Amino acid sequence: MTPAELAAANVLPSGLSPEAEALWYAKHDGWEEAHNIAQDIHTPMGSWIHALLHVIEGDQWNADYWFSRAKKPSCGPKEIDSLWSEIAQAVL
Repeated sequence: MTPAELAAANVLPSGLSPEAEALWYAKHDGWEEAHNIAQDIHTPMGSWIHALLHVIEGDQWNADYWFSRAKKPSCGPKEIDSLWSEIAQAVL
């Protein structure tokens, strides 16, 4: 599956990793579901997804914390779509 296919899927595709599920929910207005999943992914990738979610939420301070945990540069609200695509490319 490609990032574009994940973004375009109207229903959650089966067989996705937790990381991909969180990204699907993030793209489909399921912030709380995505956040619940990301909180249980205790890896740098989980931290990166968690950072994205806090940028979406508008909590940049919290996002910056998670970017640092992921060892990734901080991004802001204008970069949400490109950040989502970058993470999805790495996940898929």
